[in-house]
Amino acid sequence: MRSLRRFLPLVLILVPALLAAQTVAPAPAPPPPAAQPATPSTDDLFQLGQQLFDQLAPPEIKAQYEFPSRQQFDEFAARLQTALEGDDLRALAEYAPQARAALPALQLFPEYADYADWLSARLDELEAAEQIVAPKPAPPAPPTDPASKRLPTREHAVLAAIPHYELFLARARSTSAPGRAAALLPRLRAAFVAEGVPPELVWSAEAECSFDPTARSPVGARGLYQLMPETAKELGLSTFLPDDRTDPEKSARAAARLLRANYEKFGSWPLALAAYNAGAGRVTRLLGKTSTKTYAGIAAALPAETRLYVPKVCALVATRAGVAPDKIPPPNRG
Repeated sequence: MRSLRRFLPLVLILVPALLAAQTVAPAPAPPPPAAQPATPSTDDLFQLGQQLFDQLAPPEIKAQYEFPSRQQFDEFAARLQTALEGDDLRALAEYAPQARAALPALQLFPEYADYADWLSARLDELEAAEQIVAPKPAPPAPPTDPASKRLPTREHAVLAAIPHYELFLARARSTSAPGRAAALLPRLRAAFVAEGVPPELVWSAEAECSFDPTARSPVGARGLYQLMPETAKELGLSTFLPDDRTDPEKSARAAARLLRANYEKFGSWPLALAAYNAGAGRVTRLLGKTSTKTYAGIAAALPAETRLYVPKVCALVATRAGVAPDKIPPPNRG
């Protein structure tokens, strides 16, 4: 049997292809809205893929591949989540080709748009991880003329303070903001201002989910600012009928409150963003183990996802809002 890591993209690409093959038969009338599931799960995707594979896959495909068991499918998802939470950027980068293959297939299913937007945002980080771990050419020899030496500039200081910031800055400058951002920005900025948080930080929604208010992750985070259920409840949001995390204003105010609390605890936005992504407890423990109290001092010990998230948000704020990381003001105490 081919390994599941190689097989999963085939499953996700094959499903829409098999669905398209059914167009030779009359399409049944769509069920009334009330009969449609509100939120398809990964179980739904697995069962659909297995059913279509068994019924419609050509014999040559069945001869070459075997549909994975539910246990294999779950093990793959667990490995991907482990890579996100682990500290090995090289292991995380290995998932980039699979994500590139899977994303177009997921985007063909409107009912999976919320998951596709989460994966789209992660793909940017996976591709950045590929760049980070790729072999680098030897650096040029340092200048030998003492007169050519210069003190570090402010930009160099920013780069040193936020590892991988320069890489994400280049990536952000080469892309445009998501189309849905323009309609949401006035509401999100107003929500952040109401909580005393610099409105430039609303751009973290692009890093989280490409500005999709309904986006969800496989581990249960949801909304523009990808709040986990327990965190959302602690911030005063409902997560069930309705799920306030999908409300742009409510989720933005909750995210701003969390960012503000993190800044007041750690005293810098890079550390506040690290705590937002990895948890304040982890950041506190890592700072306690180091002689420095800066983000750069603990970055290498943070989860791989967090080490990509922090420079990505800072680069988006610099590119989209025109505010460099060291110029983002502290929360308004008023």
